[in-house]
Amino acid sequence: MASTAIINDNRDTEKTLVVVFLRGGADGLHLVTPHADDGYYRARPTIGLKKNELLDIDGFFGLHPNLSAILPWWKEGKLSAIHAVGSEDQTRSHFEAQDFMEHGGLAAGGWLGRFLRVRPDAGESPLTAVAIGSQLPECLRGAPSCAAMQSLQDFGLGKYAKPAFIQELASMYGSTPDLLGTAGALALAALKKIESLTNDRSAPANGAQYGNETFGQGMKQIAKLLKARVGVQAVAISLGGWDSHLTQSSVINSPILQLGNGLAAFAQDLGGKLLDHTTVIVMTEFGRRVAENSAGGTDHGLGSAMFLLGGNHQGGRMHGTWSGLASTQLSGPGDLPVINNYRNVLAPLLTKISPSAPMNQVFPDFSLEPISSLS
Repeated sequence: MASTAIINDNRDTEKTLVVVFLRGGADGLHLVTPHADDGYYRARPTIGLKKNELLDIDGFFGLHPNLSAILPWWKEGKLSAIHAVGSEDQTRSHFEAQDFMEHGGLAAGGWLGRFLRVRPDAGESPLTAVAIGSQLPECLRGAPSCAAMQSLQDFGLGKYAKPAFIQELASMYGSTPDLLGTAGALALAALKKIESLTNDRSAPANGAQYGNETFGQGMKQIAKLLKARVGVQAVAISLGGWDSHLTQSSVINSPILQLGNGLAAFAQDLGGKLLDHTTVIVMTEFGRRVAENSAGGTDHGLGSAMFLLGGNHQGGRMHGTWSGLASTQLSGPGDLPVINNYRNVLAPLLTKISPSAPMNQVFPDFSLEPISSLS
């Protein structure tokens, strides 16, 4: 087991936010299906999921069968969902909708970066915020510090990582006053800790088994970081492949399976208290049209679904408001309307993590109405 070390300049808060972004406009009606709403089957006579295929969660909604791995976490009260959720963006453009949502509106920088800036206990470690991937996602723009990596092996000095060189750097930063010296010392501590994690070949805890896909391996890296207690406060990771204009099931069955298995393995790996202090948010830029198209797929829509995993909320239930799929309830050309703005989901969760962080600075120019069941 990896040794414990705190490289954050502040006391480890034990509260971490993991944001999973489903890129491509994930169909919330396929992930969390309202099988008791007749409008669903009228709109999707061919691609609609039959009630006996679904994993019923409350008598009205059911999870896609490929999410069976996370069903136990729903029953344990660690997993919940919100439907008819999204933003006020009407472009139905992947890039514009993603930017709008990750920026938290039209503000500069990302909502998660702003949250890390305004929370009183934010750290200055290079590992305060981590992005799993090749580049920094927009939600983390403006974070005090952020490391982007595809794996823990990417965080290092490469061929320069020799003891003599590291010692020279430590000596140089040790004699440097003020913020530069502190930042250098923290960076070297992070490098040392990551090196120990990279060399740690122990199996995931509690019998957790991750798949070989990129998403599962990314969640495995995140779990390693959190278990090592290195002061990580926020992590962002993406899962693509959700743009299902044609033959929907054949396109997104695999991403759904990766999502369910990756989340379940992550929760199993963390277990107990660490999962209770971790909040996983699964979100997407927009949903799909309610009615299927002539190619057996669905076109760009508005409202979709979000998932929450961890102990920082009331799990085992649906949150927010649902208006139904009657034609009179749909928006525009036949979209699930956005009844629950995504900021009203995020704000109460962020407040639980950092009660004194000013949400009006995290989400400026938006009148928050937090979903009461999440507060």
